[in-house]
Amino acid sequence: MQTRTHIRFSSVTINGVRVKLIPIADQYADIIFKEFTDEITQFMVPSTPTHINQIYEFIRASNKKMEENTDLTFAILDNTSDEFLGVCGLHGKPSPDEPSLGIWLKKQAHGNRFGQEAIKILANWARENLIFSFMVYPCDRDNIPSRKIAEKLNGRIFRTGKVTSMSGRILNEVAYKIV
Repeated sequence: MQTRTHIRFSSVTINGVRVKLIPIADQYADIIFKEFTDEITQFMVPSTPTHINQIYEFIRASNKKMEENTDLTFAILDNTSDEFLGVCGLHGKPSPDEPSLGIWLKKQAHGNRFGQEAIKILANWARENLIFSFMVYPCDRDNIPSRKIAEKLNGRIFRTGKVTSMSGRILNEVAYKIV
């Protein structure tokens, strides 16, 4: 992704009212492994990890992409307690001109609009610091809470289709365009 000024993605922290986004790190591997369950991944392309090493590999790959300034991957933390809530990101591949937003929250954080705030502050930061045509927010048609996040950002569906998840499930993807 192209930046408006020189920014090292690996050093970006974004603060919101209730949440903060900090670069993903090994210290969150155990909780990610515990919380990234079948229930959480049911509407997602990634599958539930079977070994903690898969999480360490995800973190390593994410950090490498942040060093290359192609992706941003954050741990979402509660601003008051630093409790881990989930992971979100902005991914410049396959198209840096149309980066893709993504998020998941641990089960206990659902229903509190933490996801909505995390994606909003990430999208706002991207608008201020990056050059792109629009952001894409893909999600499963049946994942209503995720769809509400995109719609709260005035996202409009511009593409639909079938996507096979890593666990073999067929997802009915709706992709929102967020300007």
